[in-house]
Amino acid sequence: MRFGILVFPGSNCDHDCQYVIKEIFRQEASLIWHRDASLAGFDAIIIPGGFSYGDYLRTGAIARFSPVMSEVKRFSLDGGIVLGICNGFQILLEAGLLPGAMLRNRSLKFICRDVYVRVEDNKTPFTRFLRKGDVLKMPIAHAEGNYYADPDTLLRLKERGQIIFRYADESGGILDSANPNGAMDNIAGICNKERNILGMMPHPERCSEMALGNEDGKRIFRSVIEAVREGEYQIKFK
Repeated sequence: MRFGILVFPGSNCDHDCQYVIKEIFRQEASLIWHRDASLAGFDAIIIPGGFSYGDYLRTGAIARFSPVMSEVKRFSLDGGIVLGICNGFQILLEAGLLPGAMLRNRSLKFICRDVYVRVEDNKTPFTRFLRKGDVLKMPIAHAEGNYYADPDTLLRLKERGQIIFRYADESGGILDSANPNGAMDNIAGICNKERNILGMMPHPERCSEMALGNEDGKRIFRSVIEAVREGEYQIKFK
């Protein structure tokens, strides 16, 4: 299968994602410049972390206007899988492809450390190799990871099972002390109602081989690969 990895001015996790897909999973992975206007032939798109456009105005606020984002919208509407990691999650929120918004961390400081997240739903192409309740250890690195949604939106996310990851302690307890940034309801990752778009603040590409400390992130990428291989997410947009 073929992954496309978006690159904006200021992206800094694009090559990390490409390395995981190509060297660990032996799949094709191409970097896509933000001015490109075609995603034809790709099976899945990754919007990586970094500081697109220097995070001017707001995180993701300028990147949402890049030509490639119109294509990402078309791609997702036609059933394509889209994974937004950290800044990629922020861009998806700004582009309206996921509900809610991202605020500054409650500490008003940049946070870079390992956290634990609990899997809240495994009925997505991103979590099929996980079980509900599994606890994953992953790194975060952000200053704006404080997820917010209005009460009605939060209720819909819960009712539709769109909350995929929550910050937790090592045993899976959803506690405020385990919430690194103040995110509403300890939310670390959500999907759209069609379940083919996922935004998450932790970095699975930074924990996909033991040289980096653990391999919990591999299970997310493996899930995507198998979902496409089994034809669960057929892409009409070519």
